[in-house]
Amino acid sequence: MSIDISQFHDVFFEESFEGLDAMENGLLNLDEGAADVDAINTIFRAAHSIKGGAGTFGFMAVSEFTHVMETLLDEMRNGQREVTSDSTNLLLEAVDVLREMLTAVQQKTDTDDERIAAVNKQLEAMLAGEKSVADSGDEDANDVTTSEENPEQKIAGWQITFHPHKHLFQTGNDPVRMLRELASLGDLTSQLNDDGLPDFADLEPEDSYLSWHLTLKGDIPKDDVVEIFEWVDDDCDLSIEAIVQQATGVEIAVAQLDKNVAEPVAEVQQESKSEPSSEPTPAPVKAVAKKAAASPPAATSIRVGTDKVDSLINLVGELVITQSMLSQIGDNFVPDMLPQLIDGLAQLERNSREMQEAIMRIRMLPISFAFNRFPRLVHDLSDKSGKKVELKLTGEQTELDKTVMEKIGDPLVHLVRNSLDHGLETPDVRLAAGKDETGTIQLNAYHQGGNIIIEIVDDGAGLNEEKIFSKAVEKGLVEADADLSPEKIHELIFLPGFSTADVVSDISGRGVGMDVVRSNITGLGGSVEIKSKRGEGSTFTIRLPLTLAIMDGQTIRVANENYIVPLISIIETLEVKESDMKYVSGKGELYPLRDEYVPVIRLYDIFNLEPTITDLEEGLLVIVEGEGQKIGLFIDDLLGQQQVVIKSLETNYRKVVGLSGATILGDGNVALILDVPGLMALYRDPSLAKVITSERAA
Repeated sequence: MSIDISQFHDVFFEESFEGLDAMENGLLNLDEGAADVDAINTIFRAAHSIKGGAGTFGFMAVSEFTHVMETLLDEMRNGQREVTSDSTNLLLEAVDVLREMLTAVQQKTDTDDERIAAVNKQLEAMLAGEKSVADSGDEDANDVTTSEENPEQKIAGWQITFHPHKHLFQTGNDPVRMLRELASLGDLTSQLNDDGLPDFADLEPEDSYLSWHLTLKGDIPKDDVVEIFEWVDDDCDLSIEAIVQQATGVEIAVAQLDKNVAEPVAEVQQESKSEPSSEPTPAPVKAVAKKAAASPPAATSIRVGTDKVDSLINLVGELVITQSMLSQIGDNFVPDMLPQLIDGLAQLERNSREMQEAIMRIRMLPISFAFNRFPRLVHDLSDKSGKKVELKLTGEQTELDKTVMEKIGDPLVHLVRNSLDHGLETPDVRLAAGKDETGTIQLNAYHQGGNIIIEIVDDGAGLNEEKIFSKAVEKGLVEADADLSPEKIHELIFLPGFSTADVVSDISGRGVGMDVVRSNITGLGGSVEIKSKRGEGSTFTIRLPLTLAIMDGQTIRVANENYIVPLISIIETLEVKESDMKYVSGKGELYPLRDEYVPVIRLYDIFNLEPTITDLEEGLLVIVEGEGQKIGLFIDDLLGQQQVVIKSLETNYRKVVGLSGATILGDGNVALILDVPGLMALYRDPSLAKVITSERAA
């Protein structure tokens, strides 16, 4: 009987990607000089397992490539070769290539054979004792090949095809700003492709649907063009061709810069059959750039400790016993058995609650799964920026829901990149300021109440309030005579398009990202705060719920409807006096809360309900906070606090501004869960309320 071994592929890929993570972490912790035998053995075993598994399943290209890495690692652990920065960096690049190869095999897509061959050649050269050499394909595209027939060639510009992935905005990037950067380099013309636009009813404002075919004219170095797209190389399909002027003939070679471009490299030669023209003929010529490392698909399974499974089995046993007891009472019920029935129902409630907690613990993973990407990120960025950086990770075993962890990854990456690029100074500047030349970035995670707190701390220069304020005034975001506290000035960096970078780099500084970082975090029901002191550093504090499936909520009544307000958003609840209210033309009702004025939103107007109470003194004002701002929700009454199971509106209906989901209450009725950031958006743009009104009318 033959066995279908393809059923084991998923396990192989999962274990292989875990092995690659172990190899990467081990390589980053290697010190130059004599090899740490234990560390090298760990890296070697991971490579050996991947090679053996790949050979077993017939992935011979993966097996052969890993064999060369394994041989180099074997020489290191046997003391035949010292660990050097060159060998470590080359092995890290080989890990990237191996990750790309495994991803391509898993997703059944083409591999970047040129890059695989180039890195393999460098590994073999290092094994042979030669200096690591770069593949000829990585030569500067500006060094155009010449021949006796074509002695003179000149780059006249670039042909660019740019197709952002759907999730591009969620990574903190904006194609429009990239196009502006391109336009600043030369004469740019663009052709928009809107074939990907869905029907208006299905359009999601946070998704990207457009693509562009661009022509950039001018004497522009390739690096300047590639640099603009380096920030999004994992989040778009991209191809770049150089336009070359030459006296005779046309030669075309298109270099694909992104792993997701399906078209292969094409080379077409066209001989001129007519008399040579007196004017040079523009033609694309090959431009090559290093391909971005592929990201493996999100894991569809999680590993659960046997202690959690045993606990769940025990709870199921308790639940069966309770059910049996209640069934027996029901079959022979007499009034005298009422105390037993009450005890049985209390026991059932206790078992159900414990089972709920046990099931939620199964989805909880240590945040080290999210932190593990940062040693490599900091290593690469510190090399690129010329800064010396030490990364400290604490609280790595703090557990977080798998879904929350997957969605917090990109915001964390952006905050770490900003701390390294904007926060930490160069070694000479730090020494001049009396600091250690090596800067520190610390990631810390811990539980606080029903939330998880993640801190990104750096000991850099801190936020420059004067520069932030002047940039905000320059961009028209605040008035020049505005009197803002340092905390309010810090909040300005979260405004769309805000950046204080004097020089645009491929690390950060294009004015994109921080607003999306806050948007993504608030979309998870969390918040982000800044504390900074000039010359000493900054701390970004992210507060998140432990899980997106269950939340603590406050039930409120508006008209004859019940709603849920996330407890984490509520600051306080007040009784209002009409004499305290202020009315501003164009701003509506404002309530003076200590040293600030809070806008008041009447929920029955937002949700198109027939009000039962309109007098502010007869109802209550719930002060909630989101995105660093406060609003007051006018309600009829508070009904109580409870844990609610969140049901997605998008999955079961569609996205509605101001609502984040729904839940089923104990009496069987459905209550909608309010989205505080969405309600703030409604306050800023009341026209969005028409969407809710039309939805309700339909």
